[in-house]
Amino acid sequence: MRSPIDSYLADLYTDLLALTSGTPYQGIPAMADADTSKFAIALATVDGHIYHVGDAELPFSIQSISKPFSYALALDDNGQDAVDEKIDVEPSGDAFNEISLARGTGRPANAMINAGAIATISLVNDEESSRFERILEHFSAAAGRQLQYSEAIFASEMRTGHRNRALAHLLRSFNIIEKDPTPVLEDYFRACAVMVSTNDLAMMAATLANGGTQPRTGEQVMSKEAVQRTLSVMTTCGMYDDAGSWIAAVGLPAKSGVGGGLIAVLPGQIGLAIYSPALDPHGSSVRGLAASERISADMGLHFVRAARLGRSVIREHYDITQVPSRTRHTEGAVKLLAEVGIRAHIVELGGDLLFAGTESMVREISELEGTIELVILDLRRVDEIDQIAVRMINQLADGLAAEGRTLALVQEHVFEPLASIQAFPNRNEAVEWAEFTLLARHGSPELVPTEVAIRDFAALTPLESTDIARLEALMEESRIEDGRILRTPGQEFGGVYFILSGKVVTSTVQAGRLVRHATLSAGMTFGEMALGGEGEQTTRVTVEGRLHLKKLSAAAINRLEAEAPEVALRFWKAVARDAYTRVEANIKDSENPLH
Repeated sequence: MRSPIDSYLADLYTDLLALTSGTPYQGIPAMADADTSKFAIALATVDGHIYHVGDAELPFSIQSISKPFSYALALDDNGQDAVDEKIDVEPSGDAFNEISLARGTGRPANAMINAGAIATISLVNDEESSRFERILEHFSAAAGRQLQYSEAIFASEMRTGHRNRALAHLLRSFNIIEKDPTPVLEDYFRACAVMVSTNDLAMMAATLANGGTQPRTGEQVMSKEAVQRTLSVMTTCGMYDDAGSWIAAVGLPAKSGVGGGLIAVLPGQIGLAIYSPALDPHGSSVRGLAASERISADMGLHFVRAARLGRSVIREHYDITQVPSRTRHTEGAVKLLAEVGIRAHIVELGGDLLFAGTESMVREISELEGTIELVILDLRRVDEIDQIAVRMINQLADGLAAEGRTLALVQEHVFEPLASIQAFPNRNEAVEWAEFTLLARHGSPELVPTEVAIRDFAALTPLESTDIARLEALMEESRIEDGRILRTPGQEFGGVYFILSGKVVTSTVQAGRLVRHATLSAGMTFGEMALGGEGEQTTRVTVEGRLHLKKLSAAAINRLEAEAPEVALRFWKAVARDAYTRVEANIKDSENPLH
């Protein structure tokens, strides 16, 4: 099944294709004629899954998006204090290439503007291998694959990068760069000329979101301390003189590049990357900004709302054969359910259903085999459901329905925005529904009979037809309306009830609450268990729908014992055997660790 996230990104992509304002960056001749029709969006989770749409594999130069990753490398090489001596962490309020150094010290305002980024490159250790080799290795580790740089774009920047050359020499004059600035500048240009795809950038952003651990390879690319400082500076400075507007509207640490790329990071949850080379006056992708605002708003990603870890909310995932309901089925139905029960799955969720946790759940369900017909989401341990989670669950239900499959919920209190989805107050009732649904789809009518004659009751199978006829002659027949309580705990033994058609529900009081225990339908009996527990009824029995039954009362049983004790003995043996079978099944059920 197609994931709702894939569908959302596809719709967003189509909407934003109509946005055609902006022009490619003209300051680097090799990039001035970039194709503005190219557009891609990629979203990577912290467990390494990528959703993408458009030209997500198209290579382009990373440009200023290199800056956060170079900064993290410099922090790990030198430590925060040493880097802070050279580069401040304050928003500049200036354009990315502004010549703005602190009076007296010459310190750049931050590592996201060009002056700070050039100073950052000078701090990357080059004692064991060349500086750029280490930078490229670092970028590649974050992307999860080997990256290359463009000689053509590097050469173009070298020819035209006069302002950056001036910045490098100014930094040298203040001893921010302590050696010849030319090699530093060359490595800066090479770093900007590294070629990436939108998918690469999404994985690099997800590495930042994942505390510096590459989601797919598991490599610790940068320390958590370096990531914390890098994301902090990205939050306040990553979008240059548009940073305030960005953080108010989108609310994510971000970095744009004049190559048309843009990344945004939701710590603990996702990395977002967008590519579209038409830029606004601030040097950021026009479609990239629009897409980021839409995604943040629609998915509830603003850090004020979503600052929680994006770990999976799935606690357990299993099929209903592992947790059969307490409904008594015919022998044939039990055998069929053992075969087809794997077509109904239960997914237990816990914690907060925000974007990242809901995404992991939706992805797992979307990837289920097509043979899975019924999916039950158990929400009883969910603490909070965000609007995006509600939207995604509803979309999941629609997607499953379009394929002839069904989503159902288990929730003690119905969450109103999910009211359109079938819900049950506990797992047993949900499993019961799933069992009857599968039996109706895959079985014959006799497996779930709607009406059963006394002679066909499984409990009476050991008896001869003459014995059954004698018992039936002593029975009282009744037709009872929905909702009536037939038996309550503590009542003395009232006889054995035989359900001819309809259903009853047995329930018990646990911790002050009425808990549904089992559903009994046509062909089943109740009441005989009261002979245990000193002859008292132990459960409440309530009619569900219209009920047709026959009762062998206590007085009728006494009469049978007096008039035909051998028939009474055979009857009690049959009933005891049937009751023992049910008790044994309940014991096995209660020992199941999933209960």
